[in-house]
Amino acid sequence: MVIDKQEKIDSLKPGVPPIFVLAFGILAISTASLFIRYAQQTAPSLVIAAYRLAIATLVLSVPALLRRREEIRSIQGKRLGLVVLSGIFLGFHFATWITSLEYTSVASSVVLVTTAPLWVALLSPLFLHERLSKFALVGLLVALAGGVIVGLSQGCSLENGLSCPSLGGFFQGRAFLGNLLALAGALFAAFYVMIGRSVRANLSLTTYTFTVYGIAALTLLIMVGVSGKSMLGYPPVSYVWFAALALVPQLLGHSSFNWALRYLKAAYVSVAQLGEPVGSVILAYLIMGESPNALELSGGILILTGIFFATRAEKKETK
Repeated sequence: MVIDKQEKIDSLKPGVPPIFVLAFGILAISTASLFIRYAQQTAPSLVIAAYRLAIATLVLSVPALLRRREEIRSIQGKRLGLVVLSGIFLGFHFATWITSLEYTSVASSVVLVTTAPLWVALLSPLFLHERLSKFALVGLLVALAGGVIVGLSQGCSLENGLSCPSLGGFFQGRAFLGNLLALAGALFAAFYVMIGRSVRANLSLTTYTFTVYGIAALTLLIMVGVSGKSMLGYPPVSYVWFAALALVPQLLGHSSFNWALRYLKAAYVSVAQLGEPVGSVILAYLIMGESPNALELSGGILILTGIFFATRAEKKETK
């Protein structure tokens, strides 16, 4: 799959600085881990993901079908194929990443899915003809290092010196399958972001998110059916968490990043998403009283530093 340069973004100036929208998006997607944690007490992970995308699509259907019906009908040919692929990649991202948690540790899953921005940076020159400056690449690597540290903080300890689980299990049995699923989740996320960078140039945010989220929801619903799980019969509180996931991290969070893809390179938007664990740690402290450990704090500082470097580089390139 090669994304033709013809689909690249024109130099458009947004009314709101993209960095502010990205910061808002980071805050919104940071709530996902908390909502998922509550929802997983009563519902399977795959069902949670399906409801997240399905409810988001239903909410978007009102403005999309009332105001963007003609634009939706105009999506044809290659552009339609890219939109469908983007939705499928998004659905598979949630399916593989969430399923990986059933086979491997949270730490391994988080570390591997965090590599998505790296894949975007490596593949963007091939598919989007977009290259990162050296300064931006340094920011990416620093932020990735911070993401790895935050991920490892869930399995490592600083008591009596740094101690982490053995890497032996990383390549064995169920853990190896889970690690492969998490890595696949990172790759699916990378392609989802890159296709969004290409397609968003010619589609409004409402049209793009409605169609992509809808295809992702359909993909996940098919997976739920194949797995033999049910979409009904859960306690009422479960549906509250499903709705919260759809409204906050999906509609407000992911849609903020999709908005930014019209103005910023895919790699920059992907790097900004690394701020999610930082926001999650802060929200866990404020809402649940969970104090971050030293590894989480150090990793969070690296993530924010990397995002700052990448943002500065993007501003210089834009000028």
